[in-house]
Amino acid sequence: MLVHLSVHNYAIVEHLDLELDRGMSVISGETGAGKSIMLDALGLTLGDRADSGVVRPGADKADILASFDLGDIPEAHAWLAERDLDNDGPCILRRVITAEGRSRGYINGTPCPLGDLKALGELLIDIHSQHEHQSLLKTDTHRRLLDEYAGVQELARQVQLAAQRWKQTRSELERVTSQGDEQRARHQLLSYQLEELENLGLGDNELEQLEQDHKALTNAESLLSACRQVIDQCSESDAGNVLSVLTASLNRLSGLQGQPGALNEATNLLASAQIQIEEAVGELNRFLDHFDADPERQQQLEERLDTIYTLARKHRIHPGELPAMQQQLFDELESLNADDQAAERLGEELAAYGRHFQEKAAELSSKRQKAASKLGKAVEKEMQTLGMPGGRFNIQLQPIEGSEPSANGLEQVEFLVSANPGQPIKALAKVASGGELSRISLAIQVITAQTSRVPTLVFDEVDVGIGGPTAEVVGQLLRRLGERGQVLTVTHLPQVAAQGHQHLFVHKVRGSNATRTAVSKLDEAQRIEEVARMLGGIDLTDESLAHARKLVSNAQS
Repeated sequence: MLVHLSVHNYAIVEHLDLELDRGMSVISGETGAGKSIMLDALGLTLGDRADSGVVRPGADKADILASFDLGDIPEAHAWLAERDLDNDGPCILRRVITAEGRSRGYINGTPCPLGDLKALGELLIDIHSQHEHQSLLKTDTHRRLLDEYAGVQELARQVQLAAQRWKQTRSELERVTSQGDEQRARHQLLSYQLEELENLGLGDNELEQLEQDHKALTNAESLLSACRQVIDQCSESDAGNVLSVLTASLNRLSGLQGQPGALNEATNLLASAQIQIEEAVGELNRFLDHFDADPERQQQLEERLDTIYTLARKHRIHPGELPAMQQQLFDELESLNADDQAAERLGEELAAYGRHFQEKAAELSSKRQKAASKLGKAVEKEMQTLGMPGGRFNIQLQPIEGSEPSANGLEQVEFLVSANPGQPIKALAKVASGGELSRISLAIQVITAQTSRVPTLVFDEVDVGIGGPTAEVVGQLLRRLGERGQVLTVTHLPQVAAQGHQHLFVHKVRGSNATRTAVSKLDEAQRIEEVARMLGGIDLTDESLAHARKLVSNAQS
């Protein structure tokens, strides 16, 4: 339960320290004194959003700290232990908001995201506000309340996730199969084009070699003539050739007697040139011996090149790019094949998610059916005590049409009510007045709170629109809840205030330069005076004091 609340520089609160006990704690005060500010500050420690406007003017930051005794909350102990945030003492939630708008959260002194504060806070405190009266008109609220009462929040979350996965898988399957006809046509074209390229069988560097060979065969006559002319000039011409000239030169130099040593190098170079010329002539002769100027070979080359060039023109690319084109077509075809496989896989997944949804949704529906009957009877019973004799309350579970999985399960949940005897039972939003809505909302909140495992319940002016004898009944209900845990109740009704186990009075303290909010824990005499003020206004009379004393005395007996 909440044992301590410390608020510094929040809104009009300069400094506030509250020690809180078990049972029902009443919080009262004049309008605008800051009752709701206390609960707003508490909400910040539980992960609510905040902005720089909450910082008290002139201060650099707001600092709020809430301490909880976890003795009766094993779920919170387990949550902290999983994250290595547990300690031996009370659990301390802290929130700091700077004047620049930055916000930091802490659990037992360790910085943490707001999501962790919110998750832990849901295990510690359950806050009911007057705004729930209006939210009660929405069927989403009806479903949430029923699921909380039935204790099936986790199962409902699984159903929601199963429906989401089903829809996501279906969308992906539709994307994969949406262009079925177009994809099949593309697959056929790619297969044909790839077959053409595979049949072509263009090898590595084949095109370059073909073009070289074709060029050689095309220029065969001039090539042969040039080779023969070079051979003749180098070694066979009777009129004189290079080799005979070199031989004669070497003989002339070698025949000299006593030649200078400087001529040796020249002699060697001439001898080397002779050898190279002889080798070159040999290479030319071998080329001529093996050169095939076969017209058939030339025709074959031309046909092969024509096939390659034609296919390249078809794809509007350079012939040398055909291998890359073949790989590109292959990759695209593989992708289309993968889509076909993906479609089959997604179809199987879609069916599996559908079966999983139906299984979980059927389980959820069964538990909702049982809880709906029980909750309906309990709320109807409380309506009788809250000034609505003969009122009826029913929870309708309407099957959702269509076969598509819904995040809400197999049915819509709607509260039906008849506020007065003889009136037909209709949707809550159509029949309930403001006062009736407040009472019905309070009845539901009281019933659902009784099944809550959260030890601390906060009711922020939930008794708006209720007065007279009904207000006393409301107070008794809240006191009964307080006897099983801790209840904090903000109220303007003296009949409710008199039922509290302790009474906190919120008031403004005006200084010379500023106004701040303060909270006092009232003793017996002060409490009677506050209840009397709530009964009769500013001026306390003997009658109002006597009435207040009686209300407090009756509540304690």
